[in-house]
Amino acid sequence: MAELFLASASPRRRELLAQIAVPCVTQIASIDETPLPDEPATAYVERLAREKARAVLLALGDSADAVVLGADTAVVLEGQILGKPQDFADCSRMLRGLSGRTHQVMTAVALVSAQREAAQVVCSEVTFRHLGDAEIAAYWASGEPADKAGGYGIQGLAAVFVSRLEGSYSAVVGLPLCETAQLLGDFGIACWQQKAAK
Repeated sequence: MAELFLASASPRRRELLAQIAVPCVTQIASIDETPLPDEPATAYVERLAREKARAVLLALGDSADAVVLGADTAVVLEGQILGKPQDFADCSRMLRGLSGRTHQVMTAVALVSAQREAAQVVCSEVTFRHLGDAEIAAYWASGEPADKAGGYGIQGLAAVFVSRLEGSYSAVVGLPLCETAQLLGDFGIACWQQKAAK
């Protein structure tokens, strides 16, 4: 069976793969994540997922059995991509914008091997209840939003902000498990490996 490499430093993506019992080796890809001029969010996340996976495959060299999984997530409000907050003011601006409104979370997953590559983008809609300035400040003080796209993590303290979710919860966390499992199967990598072995 092919060996799976995860082209991501995200502990959440590693945990999601572990949830479906898919072992992987983490190999971080360093790429330029700047959006291209007028690049739609769906194209942006798919391009980054593919580029991360390709960069790791290239770094691995002649590893014929390697399959690399790249993923990228973007929080999108009215067509604008919200990145990771630079500071409290930036995070506060993002969360005020998301407050009481519905936004999109787009996550791309790409698999790349020496023979081929495939990718899929999953879009989910997340609605926030109204947020107060004091709780935005308290949330920032927790440290959680600092490294999160859009300034929040649905799997953490910010779960209390979400009044409605349409789509894939795991995709909002960082990896759409249903679609990822299908892609992995197409590349000869089975889910539930450790569970089946017991």
